[in-house]
Amino acid sequence: MIVLASLGHGMKARVAWKEGMSFLGESGSGHAVLMDGPPEAGGQNLGPRPMEMLLLGTGGCAAFDVVLILKKGRQDIHGCEVEIEAERAPGEPRVFTRIHFHFVLRGKQLGSEQVERAIRLSAEKYCSASIMLGKTAKLTHDFEIVEAGETSQTQ
Repeated sequence: MIVLASLGHGMKARVAWKEGMSFLGESGSGHAVLMDGPPEAGGQNLGPRPMEMLLLGTGGCAAFDVVLILKKGRQDIHGCEVEIEAERAPGEPRVFTRIHFHFVLRGKQLGSEQVERAIRLSAEKYCSASIMLGKTAKLTHDFEIVEAGETSQTQ
């Protein structure tokens, strides 16, 4: 018997099948997202695939951490984007085997050492999603800083 109350820092979600191969996900915080399968599997391409949602959630988790860490470090950050590329295992289960995160940060005089530290802290300590996915996938990170009036520099 599983007692949900004993889970401590619990989280709830609900996923309901709608039609074809589309599913409506509802978060415990009251938000909804429609997921769908590819047409070759009976979907109508009405929303992201469930595995795409994992990547989106992981990117959101990592970006949240990086922005929060940089803000707490009094960095003048104006923007943060994460471009994510992933590879999956060829056979079932088709887990992620490699995920690369490319952060594009915008701001005034952002320090590359502070950005690198924020990304490292997110990857190694704070981002629960990427730490979980790191159990099956090799995770890599790089970044570029875009200063107003200058070109980007990749690290």
